[in-house]
Amino acid sequence: MIRRPPRSTPKPSSAASDVYKRQLCSITIKKYIMRLNSKNNKALANAIRMLSVDAVQKANSGHPGMPMGMADVATVLYKKFLKFDSSDPYWPNRDRFVLSAGHGSMLLYSLLYLTGCKDINIGQIKKFRQLGSKTAGHPEYGELKGIETTTGPLGQGIANAVGIALSEKMLSSRYGNKICDHKTFVLAGDGCLMEGISQEAISLAGHLKLGKLIILFDDNGISIDGPTSLTISDDHMMRFKASKWNTIKCNGHSHEEIESALKKAIKDPRPSLIAFKTKIGYGSPNKEGKSSSHGSPMGVEEIKLIRKEFNWPFDPFHIPGPILTEWKKIGIKGKKYRDKWHLNLKASKYYSNLKKIFFGESVFDLENSLKSFKRDLLKADQTIATRKASENVLVEMNKVINNLVGGSADLTGSNNTLVNGQEIIKADNYKGSYIYYGVREHAMAAIMNGIAIYGAFIPYGGTFLVFSDYCRPAIRLSALMGLRVIYVMTHDSIGLGEDGPTHQPIEHFSSLRAITNLE
Repeated sequence: MIRRPPRSTPKPSSAASDVYKRQLCSITIKKYIMRLNSKNNKALANAIRMLSVDAVQKANSGHPGMPMGMADVATVLYKKFLKFDSSDPYWPNRDRFVLSAGHGSMLLYSLLYLTGCKDINIGQIKKFRQLGSKTAGHPEYGELKGIETTTGPLGQGIANAVGIALSEKMLSSRYGNKICDHKTFVLAGDGCLMEGISQEAISLAGHLKLGKLIILFDDNGISIDGPTSLTISDDHMMRFKASKWNTIKCNGHSHEEIESALKKAIKDPRPSLIAFKTKIGYGSPNKEGKSSSHGSPMGVEEIKLIRKEFNWPFDPFHIPGPILTEWKKIGIKGKKYRDKWHLNLKASKYYSNLKKIFFGESVFDLENSLKSFKRDLLKADQTIATRKASENVLVEMNKVINNLVGGSADLTGSNNTLVNGQEIIKADNYKGSYIYYGVREHAMAAIMNGIAIYGAFIPYGGTFLVFSDYCRPAIRLSALMGLRVIYVMTHDSIGLGEDGPTHQPIEHFSSLRAITNLE
């Protein structure tokens, strides 16, 4: 019998080679998932980091450092605590997540994509910061579902969140916890806390005891110019304590500590600041903890090192199926709460009124209601001050619109913004419809933006026209977002003389008319 020589191993075809590579890659992915699928969920956080790094690099513009540093906090928050449903981003009783540090927008865009929000796909992530993309350089209200407010000017998001948290208290006190019971989380950075508006906002929040408001402070000690020690020596913990806040410190890269800190904050009846000690650009061998990771792409070579650091053997913008599946499970975990809420809504004795508030099924017929009032004015033919005329109109409006919320920046008697029958909102009574904002014009304007964003109330607030300068950044954002906010600016005459030139509004009409979309 003649033995044949052993056959040499045949060279695989191109197609077979591709199959082999896919199998090898699949094995690599499974090993990676198994190794990292611990209670720390580092793989989930790394998905945020790598999407952020890749998007900023492709755009050649953006801020990768903050998303890399806060990815662990965001992962624990979304997986363990945040009540939301990605299939219905604007479900009224969801927890709110406000990104005050808006430059780190890729953190939010990554979260929206990973959790399965239908309004964003990987194509939008790849078009980060490009003309026509929903993934703008900073989050923009109305551009992409799931974004609570437009942020960019630092500190505005903190004040918006105060307005949102106050709205929750007001709505809950009127209609009960079954209809309204949620928390407001706001991610803020060193820059947000440096801006003066932050102090105005946190002071009022502490005074009003907004216990469901939690600030997640990205305490990385870095700003654009370098270490924050160049410009600030404040003890933020003492500062917040002085404003009647609960304060907690923890390691922002330890998932166990993050979870423990969030549990403590949620239990405390005061508003809470959690200072998460983080490293900006976390995982970058050469840029971690440096200002160079704040507002510039990491660079091709550095990203290779980052991939090696995280043992992330995947192509840019590719999230392995098991990781994406886990994130999407997080995205739908709130559906049971949403379904229960809709049942509670239908069973509520306030159902008819709540439909108008939440779903805009009817509009208040203000024009017809004011017709008889206008006829009476014509018959009377009286000469009265404009601020008195404003007060008379507010009286009529409050008769018709039951969700008006007024206020003034310590000028109530001068602005005539408080009308008969309005109850004052206090820390022990949120059923009222009037807010004493104190001498906090900037915060008042931004808080009203938050109230308007919330959607249940129509805010109006007063000050002197000359002090519109203090409100201007927030007024511009009101106009940019198309919000239903009313500003009552009194003492508008250039003839005002008793207080001197500081109180004479000379150029203010021109400056306000320059703001697009402001009536």
